[in-house]
Amino acid sequence: MAEKKSKFVLEFEKPIIDLENKITEMREYAAKSGIVLEDDIRRLENKAGQLRAEIFQNLSRWERVQLARHPERPYTLDYINRMCSYFDELHGDRLFGDDPAMITGLARLGDMTVVIIGQQKGRDTKDKLRRNFGMPNPEGYRKALRALRLAEKFNKPVVTLIDTPGAYPGIGAEERGQAEAIARNLYEMAQLPVPIINVVIGEGASGGALGIGVGDRILMMENGWYSVISPEGCAAILWRDASKAPEAAEQMKVTAQDLVDLAIVDEVIPEPVGGAHADPDKTAEILKEVILRHLSELVKIPPKKLIEARIEKYGRMGAWTEE
Repeated sequence: MAEKKSKFVLEFEKPIIDLENKITEMREYAAKSGIVLEDDIRRLENKAGQLRAEIFQNLSRWERVQLARHPERPYTLDYINRMCSYFDELHGDRLFGDDPAMITGLARLGDMTVVIIGQQKGRDTKDKLRRNFGMPNPEGYRKALRALRLAEKFNKPVVTLIDTPGAYPGIGAEERGQAEAIARNLYEMAQLPVPIINVVIGEGASGGALGIGVGDRILMMENGWYSVISPEGCAAILWRDASKAPEAAEQMKVTAQDLVDLAIVDEVIPEPVGGAHADPDKTAEILKEVILRHLSELVKIPPKKLIEARIEKYGRMGAWTEE
């Protein structure tokens, strides 16, 4: 598939867009005037390609955070529709209601039937409001728990797609037990006797991400970010100035490669040059291959050993000293 041109342009992408606009103008001029400009156009196309590669190979941490939030970036349902030959969505937590910010269901991924759980952001204003900007309420996490128990009952692997700016912090959410719902999921996922793969496809913020983020493999898209707090939140606390978010992102080490270096993330999933939104089909193809590769390894491990290895995995994270 040809690279998709984005309507939304980030600041660091502007030099590339300027070149692409010049190429378009030259093509239009050549078509109207009959003047042959193919050599000049080809030269500019090569220059644009080199510039794009150079810019995206040297992104700062804050620029990757911006890419993770790109409004045209693929969301959970975009990946499900591209990766799965079948998807039967489940609704409701059987306690309070349905939360459109959390997607759950049974899917056919390659030759495997899996349970998929993921946060879903909206595209237009109406959809963003309906899905609460990808910030789940307690009923969203309890819906995820319902799906986890189905996975255990029918012995199906679990794939979670993480993309949230955080769990919803509203009064109603707190009254309905937001903290307990997330904590319950952590407890249940830690001892679930089926393979679990977590993939950070965009933003992975705080407990909102961790509520579906315990598993045997933690994977992360190249331009995602994952942390206990957003760079803006960190900057507001440390410097009382949210505009220092770029500096906070550098200090926090929120990118996929940072988290591989810190032995938190197991693998970085590469994205097409320009980010996942530049070629969603190719991105989904890459993601599907990586997920199936890890699942093929995990399904061979007996449940008891799987749980033991999962607990040991999280026990190794972080650093501490004993006196």
